[in-house]
Amino acid sequence: MSKKSKRKSRPIPTSETSSRSSSSRNRPDDFNPDYSYVIKDLRHIGVLAAIFISALVILSLFLR
Repeated sequence: MSKKSKRKSRPIPTSETSSRSSSSRNRPDDFNPDYSYVIKDLRHIGVLAAIFISALVILSLFLR
């Protein structure tokens, strides 16, 4: 059997480095996506689903 080697410990981050990194990540102007096209697509999918479901209901009434 081989000898187990100990891992070297990582330095513990100080409050200065952690506060710097958290403040740079939380700025609201960095990432401002526009998802208006997603809402339009979801509305379009909903309209199509309603049309298809109503067509199936009407067809089922005629086929009985």
